[in-house]
Amino acid sequence: MRPIHCAAVLIGCLCLTVTGVASAQNQPWLADKGYGQGIGYEVGNFVLHPGIAGEFGYDSNMFNRAPNENVAEVWRLRFTPSLSLTNETREKTPQKVRVQAGVSAAYNEYIPAGNTSDDVSDFRNVGVNTNADVTFNPEGRFGGRLFGDIIRTIQPSNLSDTSSAYNRINLRGGGEFIWKPGGGMFDWRLGYEYGAVLFEEDQFDSLNNATHKIFTRGRWKFLPRTALLFDANTAFVRYPHVDANSYLLGSNPLRARVGFNGLMTDRLAMLAMVGWGASFHRTGSVPVENFDSVIGQAQLTFYPTLAPTDGSGQAEAAYTLSSVALGYVRDFENSYFGSFYGRDRGYLRASAFIVQRVVIEGEGGLSRVGFPNLYFADGTQRSGAFHETRYDASFHTEYRVLPTVGINATVTYDKNDSVSLLTAAGSTIEDDLSNDRLQVFVGARWFM
Repeated sequence: MRPIHCAAVLIGCLCLTVTGVASAQNQPWLADKGYGQGIGYEVGNFVLHPGIAGEFGYDSNMFNRAPNENVAEVWRLRFTPSLSLTNETREKTPQKVRVQAGVSAAYNEYIPAGNTSDDVSDFRNVGVNTNADVTFNPEGRFGGRLFGDIIRTIQPSNLSDTSSAYNRINLRGGGEFIWKPGGGMFDWRLGYEYGAVLFEEDQFDSLNNATHKIFTRGRWKFLPRTALLFDANTAFVRYPHVDANSYLLGSNPLRARVGFNGLMTDRLAMLAMVGWGASFHRTGSVPVENFDSVIGQAQLTFYPTLAPTDGSGQAEAAYTLSSVALGYVRDFENSYFGSFYGRDRGYLRASAFIVQRVVIEGEGGLSRVGFPNLYFADGTQRSGAFHETRYDASFHTEYRVLPTVGINATVTYDKNDSVSLLTAAGSTIEDDLSNDRLQVFVGARWFM
């Protein structure tokens, strides 16, 4: 592999490592149905929610390149049709089976801006997101749930070559058994989930992987607005196409946490989870590096208006009430860059829905990402353990001109302060892993 291609793989694996399983679209109205959907059309026992959005924007670093590289600035056009359905009609009658499903697609067009020499228009493409969720006997003592999604993610590498893009398909599906004795004061879930990541370019077959996960979680409401929580899972991660000389190792990660979630007052909520996680990587052609430490999450949420009283948590109120949240998360993930990475992230999040017309939300975060010793495929050490500092910020606002028409603006900024690493064994060429990226979109959408 030529040095420039080694560099592309290096920075690309880092981007894949930190972003994880990315969605094909990241617009807020797709992520939160309560905000994104309108009244809908009733068709038989179902309610359909169609929508379409158009946006024009600017991207300061399309390929996530380092500042000393040929950074590509582009103008972007993005069109996103979507359709979701549910059998929860306006009458809210009890149901034996609850169905939710959706599909959306995002077409991206890239137009050169600044002095970029890359043929960015070649990267025009369509991301897709489909999902389905079916719950059986949702109000009963015993129930079950089936879920799944298929996501096509579009991600260029830092080369001006569509054949080196990290476009990929993420598959996920599973089910769980649900037990809710005591009128719902206690609920316990046990389930299984299968996931797979499939890269479209043959040269990245070694990054394809499959995961089998067994999980359990539960909640005990010991007060009307307060609950004790627990969750645990174990997974089996495998790379089916790697050979004996690959630096990628399969693993059997294990996590377990206990905690508390509830409204302390009518305006203040607290979430606190703490536990332990371990990565349990398998032996291979490179030395094994493992995560083995505390994991957890803590969050305080303040509601300027009265908070919900069902004790089910903060997420349901995100777009119906104003809220400000301060939180911290510590966890680890498998990495395409080495064995794993650990991340400590603090964040501040705020949202408001004003007079049913103006949506405002923003979030800022600071992360410390830690990597263990890294190795080349031949077993020689690439680098010692190191850390990166990552900054992220996002802001979104929408004004509802009509109940079904909104004008919106979205701004995201990401910055990574990292290190330079050798691109290949025996090479003296280093690649700077630092980068920063600003994306700004303005647009409009119609929704029902």
